[in-house]
Amino acid sequence: MTERFVVVGAGTMGLGIAYVAAGSGHAVELVEVDRERGAAALRRLDELWERAVRRGRLSAEQADADRARITLRAGLAEVAPAPDVIVEAVPERLELKRAVLAEAEALRPALLGSNTSSIPIADLAAKLTRPERFCGLHFFNPVWAMALLEIVVGPATAPQTTEAAVTLAGRLGKDPVVVRDMPGFATSRLGVTLGLEAIRMVADGVASPADIDKAMVLGYRHPVGPLELTDLVGLDVRLDIARTLQAAYGDRFAPPPLLVELVAAGRLGKKSGHGFYRWTDGVRAGGTEPLEATR
Repeated sequence: MTERFVVVGAGTMGLGIAYVAAGSGHAVELVEVDRERGAAALRRLDELWERAVRRGRLSAEQADADRARITLRAGLAEVAPAPDVIVEAVPERLELKRAVLAEAEALRPALLGSNTSSIPIADLAAKLTRPERFCGLHFFNPVWAMALLEIVVGPATAPQTTEAAVTLAGRLGKDPVVVRDMPGFATSRLGVTLGLEAIRMVADGVASPADIDKAMVLGYRHPVGPLELTDLVGLDVRLDIARTLQAAYGDRFAPPPLLVELVAAGRLGKKSGHGFYRWTDGVRAGGTEPLEATR
């Protein structure tokens, strides 16, 4: 029997989760706030399938089958009760996520998860009536290429829920790690530390963004440098996470002024075409040529 997999939010992460879930055989319901935004999300998904076919990763028949598994919903009110999985993937704002999760919980999913990258699961679960069925399901961008799924166990998460999340990871082709609920969990806490320091180094004129990234790729065998990764994640997302961690751990996670300025200027990274590098059609432009990162 095909499982019903509901994804709430069709931004970068929600689209990636829906794409992978459909590819693993789930019947996916993709929820956006209105049909216009939902239609735009489906167009972006079509681009992903076209690219996968062009690069030989999927056959045209496979892409058509995956596309047929996705149904657009304009709000959770259009979702029938008792889906197998609901994953919340809305922006990293506590009250917004709480509101979405409360509405999602009313549908009685077998497993309810949040794709939060930094907000404590206990905080998100505070207003849920069945917090034992809730956990963090932290996917990584791009979801179809990144093997990791960070499963975050809250203080009320039942062992059966953790087991179900681990099983789900396997069905999605992901390799899970299970971590205890703390702000930033394991991945964001470490990754943001490196990313913020790299941004401070750019502001201090230590080296260009390209050379800082090259140092970490060649010297430490990172697959991508911290500044390019910040562009991929989104500078606005990194800023939200930094502020969350600053509130939890103090000023060692204070966002550098340069990061704040770039976000205010609309330089959000790959999704805006301009961050620490320039991006054209989703590809980093100019090879290794650095982009000025100051005003």
